[in-house]
Amino acid sequence: MPKTIRELADELDVSKQRIQQIITKLSTSKKPNKEGNRYILNNTDVHNIKAAMGLESDNSSTIKMKNRVVDYDVYLDMIESMKEKDGQIKSLLEIQKKTQNLLDQQQRLSLQDKRLLEEYKLEIKNLKALNAPSQDTEKDNSLRNIEEKSHQKNKKWWLWW
Repeated sequence: MPKTIRELADELDVSKQRIQQIITKLSTSKKPNKEGNRYILNNTDVHNIKAAMGLESDNSSTIKMKNRVVDYDVYLDMIESMKEKDGQIKSLLEIQKKTQNLLDQQQRLSLQDKRLLEEYKLEIKNLKALNAPSQDTEKDNSLRNIEEKSHQKNKKWWLWW
């Protein structure tokens, strides 16, 4: 009894496109005949298609066929989504490298700032050390001036007598 591609696809629980792909892969001697734009599949054609798919000609074990047959469209979708995810992973790795670079630069800059701050602190201490004796001498001079003034006040002529 002749079958159409749709009937065979429903029987094997695969898509029509998958059956057409199998037919195109068959050798010219095993390809089914076309009547108009349709393939009409006889028993030998069905057997050849099942053999090309790796299925036994046993029609009763549909569970085995479901386990062995992979829908080609699903396979293509999986490959496409994996390629898309690979692209996303690559872009994320590039972003990670850039952020790592920025982090390294920030750490270097903060280290430079810390060193500069320490240098400035040392310079300030040195300047304070230079200014400190002059301030002490100024204080000493001001104390001496005060003592001299008080001593001069006490220098009256009658105190000498």
